[in-house]
Amino acid sequence: MAGVSDTDDFPTTPADDEQRAEALRAGLSDYVLDEEDAALLAAADDAPAHDGPEAPLPVLAVVGRPNVGKSTLVNRVLGRREAVVQDVPGVTRDRVSYPAEWAGRQFMLVDTGGWEHDAAGLNARVAEQAEVAIAMADAVMFIVDATVGPTATDEQVVRMLRKSGKPVVLVANKVDSPVQESDAAALWSLGLGQPWSVSALHGRGSGDVLDAAMAVLPEVSGVASPLPEGGPRRVALVGRPNVGKSSLLNAIAGRDRVVVDSVAGTTRDPVDELVLLGNRPWWLVDTAGIRRRVHQTKGADFYASLRTQAALEKAEVAVVLIDSSVPLTEQDTRVIQQVIDAGRALVIAYNKWDLMDDDQRHLLERAVEQDLVQIQWAPRVNISAKTRWHVDRLVKALDTALGGWDTRISTGKLNSFLGELTAANPHPVRGGKQPRILFATQADSRPPRFVIFATGFIEHGYRRFIERKLRENFGFVGTPIEISVRVREKRRR
Repeated sequence: MAGVSDTDDFPTTPADDEQRAEALRAGLSDYVLDEEDAALLAAADDAPAHDGPEAPLPVLAVVGRPNVGKSTLVNRVLGRREAVVQDVPGVTRDRVSYPAEWAGRQFMLVDTGGWEHDAAGLNARVAEQAEVAIAMADAVMFIVDATVGPTATDEQVVRMLRKSGKPVVLVANKVDSPVQESDAAALWSLGLGQPWSVSALHGRGSGDVLDAAMAVLPEVSGVASPLPEGGPRRVALVGRPNVGKSSLLNAIAGRDRVVVDSVAGTTRDPVDELVLLGNRPWWLVDTAGIRRRVHQTKGADFYASLRTQAALEKAEVAVVLIDSSVPLTEQDTRVIQQVIDAGRALVIAYNKWDLMDDDQRHLLERAVEQDLVQIQWAPRVNISAKTRWHVDRLVKALDTALGGWDTRISTGKLNSFLGELTAANPHPVRGGKQPRILFATQADSRPPRFVIFATGFIEHGYRRFIERKLRENFGFVGTPIEISVRVREKRRR
C-alpha cells in the first residue's frame, strides 16, 4: 500500500503541519457538530490502512406490483427525493441501490420495478430484474396497496417470495388514516404474517415497519462479498460488447481460457483466472459486455449484465477496454462512469492500436485527449489483445492506479495544503458571503474520500479545483476522488 504522500510545494515540517491541524481542529469547538462529526474527527489520523476486508452491508429489497408506492417508500426511508416517483405505473425500471440508515444500522436499500406475472416486452425484463433483486437480497419488503387489497399478481409474488426462502416484511401501503386500518387487516390472507400499515406518502407508520425490517435483516450480508484482502490484486476487464476483453484475457493467460467470437455478447458469466503478468500473479475477471441500460437486455444477457456489475464491485481496479478502430461511443463513456461510481481504480486500454498507421494514430491521440478530458487522471495504455502487442505495459498502469487508490494524506499535511491553496485562490463570494474552510480530513482510501468542514456551501466548480490541485500535489493517479462538504454553523453564545 502506498504511504502518506508528500510534496515539495509545501515545505513545512510534519510537526508544523500537525500543530496547524490541531489548532484548526480545536477551532471547530466553536461550531455546532453532531455525533458523526465527532467520530470522524476522533479517527482523523487513526484511520486504519485497510488491515482486513470490510463486512458487506446487508441488502434490503423493496418489491411489489406496479404503482403500489415502492419508490415513495424508498424516498421516505432515505429522507430525500432520490427515486423517481410519478403517479403512473412502471416509472422505475432499473434495479437501483441506495445506502441507507435506520436506528444506527447501515444497510443497502434496493428499489425495483413493478413485478407483473406473464408480462411481455420491457415489462417482462423489469419483472426479471425484480426477481434477481430478491435473489441478491438478505431480506425483502413486499409492498401491497391496501386500498386495492390482495390481487392475483400479489399472490404470484408471495409464491415467488416463499420459494426464495428470504425473510419478508409485508407492508400495507396507502393506509393514510386509522379508518383504513381494516384495509390492511385484509392482507393477513396472503399468509406472510402481520401486514404493517404505512403511508409512504405521509410517513405514517414508516418507523414501525423499518423496526420490523431491522429485526429480520442480518448484521452482515449473506449475499454480498467483501473486497478480497491479501494475495494477488483483483482486476476486472470491462467494456462494451465485442471490444476484445476475452481476447485480452487469453493473451495474458497464454491460452484460450475463454470463448472468443466476432458476435458481440459471447461472454455471459464472469470468468476468474489467476494469471502471471509482469512475473506477478493477478486475478483477472473477464466480464460480459456492459450495455447502455440494464433494462435494454433480456434473458441471459440481462443476468449477465447484473453479474458483470457484481464482478466490478468485487474488483479493486478495472481495465476499461475501448476499440480504437471506431470513435468513442456513449456506451464506452457509460462503462467508464460505472467504474468511477463503483469507486474502483481505473485504467483505460485502447485495443487494436496496432491496426492504426502513423497518421491514424496521430489523429486518434488528439481525439482521445478530447474525449477523455475529464479523466486525464486515469493511466492509458495502447495495446493489441490479439497479438499481445504492449500488453505487458498494463502492469505499470495497474500498479500506478492501485497506488493512487491506496494513497492516504496525513491530516496535518492536508490542512497545510488547503490553507496555502485557499489563501492563494479563495472561494468566490456569492450573495455577499464567502464560505471558509475550517478543517479537512481524509476519511478513507480505496477510493480516497475527503471530508471538508466549512462555514458555507462549497460550489461544485471549486470542489473540482480542489480535486485537481490534490492530484497535482499528491498524485492520486488512476483513482476517483470523493470530496464531501459539511456546512456547520457557529454556536450561539
